[in-house]
Amino acid sequence: QVELVESGGGLVQAGGSLRLSCAASGSVDNIVSMGWYRQAPGKQRELVASVTEGGITNYADAVKGRFTISRDNARNTVSLQMNELDPEDTAVYYCNARTKVLTSTDNYYHVDYRGKGTLVTVSS
Repeated sequence: QVELVESGGGLVQAGGSLRLSCAASGSVDNIVSMGWYRQAPGKQRELVASVTEGGITNYADAVKGRFTISRDNARNTVSLQMNELDPEDTAVYYCNARTKVLTSTDNYYHVDYRGKGTLVTVSS
């Protein structure tokens, strides 16, 4: 079991910046990647960015060049630096941790954990 606690959301004007942070606890040794999802009102949840244990990052096209994800493996934290925020970025942002559970030497499956979310509101 992994517990995730997000912080850093809030209200910001368009063009401004915010930094989200997420701390993981529990079975953190099984985490293979961490990331951020978001869900805007009336829309489906979407992946914003993710980073593997080895530091490989992935970004949604909508945030490339504006958002930066970083991970501290020693502290089991992941952060999302969001710059040049736009009203379209308004959403609840959720921290996600993907774990790898071994069933045998060669077989495994993934379990995803999600935090409670933090609201980001960008005013125009």
